[in-house]
Parts: sequence; structure tokens; C-alpha cells
Amino acid sequence: MAHRNHDRQAADGGTPHAGALAAFTERIRLVTPGQWDAPTPCAGWTVRDLVNHLTGEQLWVPELLMGSTVSEVGARFDGDVLGDDPVAAWTAAADAARDAFTVPGATGLTVHLSFGDVSGRYYLDQLTADAVVHTWDLAEAIGRLTRLPEDLVDFALTEFTGYGDLSGSGLFDAPLAVPDDAAPQTRLLALTGRRDRP
Repeated sequence: MAHRNHDRQAADGGTPHAGALAAFTERIRLVTPGQWDAPTPCAGWTVRDLVNHLTGEQLWVPELLMGSTVSEVGARFDGDVLGDDPVAAWTAAADAARDAFTVPGATGLTVHLSFGDVSGRYYLDQLTADAVVHTWDLAEAIGRLTRLPEDLVDFALTEFTGYGDLSGSGLFDAPLAVPDDAAPQTRLLALTGRRDRP
């Protein structure tokens, strides 16, 4: 598993996780009222579904870092977590997740995920890479800011390359073939079954 970039600083001066959350926030603020039901590159997901998914992921962070298990949290974050104000719901969840990872020692904690126990560092890096790719999904869906920050692309590319064939997880489509000299963002998206546009 690759975690070579985890001590790098993001473009905004924070951690890669904070940078990924900021990039998603920048794009969610551009969603127009008529775009919440628009399709995304994630098959079967609208913009609202995508934002709901990523918001739910951040809601889990404080709970899991405090030692809760998946079964203890239960169905609390199932279904719609956005309510009437998706931007506010996302912002609150992202702020809480970011703050939870700033607690000294957070990355050294044991986190109880559905498939087993992992380190806080593994959990953080996985969340970050996932947020980077979903930031592109959102940008592509709304047609705005589809070029991602280079430092975040590099982080996610390193992370996902270490996972091998991502399609085996059932969470991603099969990887796409791209030229060896393809740009980092193109290679990152291809690893997750997505086709970058020039």
C-alpha cells in the first residue's frame, strides 16, 4: 500500500486531506439549483447523490477516530444527510472531519472499518484519495473547474497506484488504457475507470 506522500503539504498550506476538502468545497459552491439532479460520472448518481456520499464519509470520521465501530454507529448516516441545505451540510461535515484529524496522534489511532482494523493514517489517505476523484466527478457534472490541483492529483495517483486493480473492490469501473506519457490527472482518472477530457 502506498503512503509516500502523506507528509506533503497541500497547495493551501494544509494537509492533503484539508486540500481535498477545500477543492470539493470550491466546486460545490458552484452548483446551481438546476444541477442537483444532473448525472455524474458515477453511474446512477446525481450531483446530490455524489455530495451526499462524500458528506456521509466525512460524518463518519469523528466517530471512527473516537474508537466507534461500524456496528456501533449503525445506520445513523444512512440515507439523506444533506437536508434542505446541501452546501451547509457538506461544510459542517467537512469541517468536523478536518478538525478530527488535527488532533495530535489521530493518524496513529486504530480505526475500525467494515473490512478490518486500520491505522488512522491509512484511513486518512484513503479518504483523501477518494475525495480527490469525487471532486473531479462533481466538477465534470457541473462543467466547472475540471482541472484538479496538481498536488492533490499526485497524492491520489500515488495512493491509488498502490492499491492495484481498483475494480476488484466493486467501487470503481475497470481501469482504462491511456498512453504512457499521459498527464497525471488523465492517468489518475483512468485508474478509476474515468476518461479525462483535454
